[in-house]
Amino acid sequence: MNTPASYFDSQYAHAADPWHLGERWYDRRKYTLTVAALPRPRYLQAFEPGCSIGVLTELLAARCDHLLSTDRVASAVEATARRTTGLDHVTVRRMTVPDQWPEDSFDLVVLSELLYYFDSSTRTRLLHQSMEILREAGHLVTVHWNHPVAEHTCTGRDVADHLDTLTGLIRLARYDDPDFTLTVHEHSPGPGPVLSPARAEGLA
Repeated sequence: MNTPASYFDSQYAHAADPWHLGERWYDRRKYTLTVAALPRPRYLQAFEPGCSIGVLTELLAARCDHLLSTDRVASAVEATARRTTGLDHVTVRRMTVPDQWPEDSFDLVVLSELLYYFDSSTRTRLLHQSMEILREAGHLVTVHWNHPVAEHTCTGRDVADHLDTLTGLIRLARYDDPDFTLTVHEHSPGPGPVLSPARAEGLA
């Protein structure tokens, strides 16, 4: 079953940054690798659900013309809004995915530390919704913790394996380490080579 909303409410009721995302080297390294893995230097429009306090949001903002970041918890939305004050191209909104979903289309969707809070059917629904709003040749980036946690329904490796089964996505990159798995998939209507950074610049 999905992790209940009360779990997140409780976490933020006891701490402004319950997972210490703004403090730990582990998270700084993970976020740096996430942004470094983006195949394009810049994206026109990006969507980041489950933004928490906005540490990754701030890094993504430097690579996007427009960024929509959302979270289900009001205090997290407020924290991200404060962190991105002055960044007019960033919109921060309270939204509970996948029941609430943007109507726009995007060329980048980033699902970071989010999918393991959902059961298999809801996770599949969220991934299909992500593909539906991705423009052709857009990128879906996922990054998730690999160690067992009582509130998690799967690991980062499980998420990566699931993504490889979905029609319409072609894997561009996968990074595994003991702590997390990072993937980059391209939205493609059919088989064929993905537009890697080298291909995009005519090098391959």
